[in-house]
Amino acid sequence: MLLKFMNPETNSIHRVAGDGLESLSSDSQSDQRRQDPNDESILLDAYSNAVTRAVETVAPSVVRIEITKTEQTPRGPRQGAGSGSGFVISPDGLVLTNSHVVHGAARIEVVLPDGRRPDAVLIGEDPESDLAVLRVYAPNLVPVKFADSSRLRVGQLAIAIGSPYGFEATVTAGVVSALGRSLRSQTGRLMDDIVQTDAALNPGNSGGPLVNSLGEVIGVNTAVILPAQGICFAIASNTAQLITGWLVKEGRVRRGYVGIAGQTTPIHARLRRHYRLTQDRGVLIVGVEPGSPARLVGLREGDIIITFKGQAVTGVDELLRKLVATEIGVASVITVLRQTEKLDIPITPQELLRGEPWMN
Repeated sequence: MLLKFMNPETNSIHRVAGDGLESLSSDSQSDQRRQDPNDESILLDAYSNAVTRAVETVAPSVVRIEITKTEQTPRGPRQGAGSGSGFVISPDGLVLTNSHVVHGAARIEVVLPDGRRPDAVLIGEDPESDLAVLRVYAPNLVPVKFADSSRLRVGQLAIAIGSPYGFEATVTAGVVSALGRSLRSQTGRLMDDIVQTDAALNPGNSGGPLVNSLGEVIGVNTAVILPAQGICFAIASNTAQLITGWLVKEGRVRRGYVGIAGQTTPIHARLRRHYRLTQDRGVLIVGVEPGSPARLVGLREGDIIITFKGQAVTGVDELLRKLVATEIGVASVITVLRQTEKLDIPITPQELLRGEPWMN
């Protein structure tokens, strides 16, 4: 039998074994612990080292964004202020952040890690994906590296850096809690491929990077469920790069629309059997905009959309995803159930203009 106890006077450990008494100094004990790959302190050090290395890599790229905007109040207009985070994505001064951080701002100021406050202009924003690109005019900028978010795994390390409540370069760490979440933007449009994490986020973290253990950006921090504990969301890096490309190229993201308001609805089992449908839901048209493509081709309230270009449509959000920029001006076929009829109707989506009130 092996017993262990601590001698309070010599601060050494005595092992009592069947063949006698052996004393080990605290130094030799530490040597043994350092050699044990399963020792908890070694694992903690490895975790700490991973976080610190990632932070050292990405911190020079993270910026604080301060904005002022004019707000209308019952007593008249007044100046309001806000702040958020962002990060440098190119050596020539492109900065990525959230649309809701800079939307409607009368003045945007970017504060670099070294304290510089260069001039900043808004290149473009996309409220539907909650992303915006700024340009700052300053030398010696350090851009981030992006990771491939399609390779993310649940449980891997996730580190958030930003300026919550104005506290610059604040670091929180956690794990990727889930992948492929969906989240509503402030415009009501569904954002797909959202990364869920438990790395703590607070107001001011918006627009900052979520990075992996190599300091590569895996997402753009965008939202948190305030009453919850550790449920935070980031826009996946692959989505962010795609939207950024459009914003830099055109200043906006083009999307198609057909001019209907709809809601997801179940399809009656009798109709499914009759038309041999594999889907059990479609999009019920509850409104048609005057002068829209839908009105011009005769779509009506009460029609149920079941396919677009031969692909099943099982909900409003799926229809939104299909109305991408490449569909603008392209003749397509939309299939609807109208009472007991199944109709194939040619339609040509138009470009969705900013501020357009119709969902699709």
